[in-house]
Amino acid sequence: MRNIMFKKIMITCDEATTICDKGQYGEASFLEKIKLNFHFLLCKFCAKYGKQNKTMTAVFKMKAGSCKEEIRCLSIEDKELLKRKMQEVG
Repeated sequence: MRNIMFKKIMITCDEATTICDKGQYGEASFLEKIKLNFHFLLCKFCAKYGKQNKTMTAVFKMKAGSCKEEIRCLSIEDKELLKRKMQEVG
């Protein structure tokens, strides 16, 4: 009986990274999160991947917020230059 339950909780490293990625977007189910945390106890490589994934997501979210505040536009001269270059190519 224990062996059957153990097999249901065990996941591969590929499955773990997929669940980890889903978890970053709030798409992982409760059962997937349990399986993932159990896998992290046994696999330090995936646990490290999970930590790095969370860190990168946090950094990107911070940067995305600051990018929305910045307004970047091409100057009229740059727009005309781009327009000419596109006409040359097309």
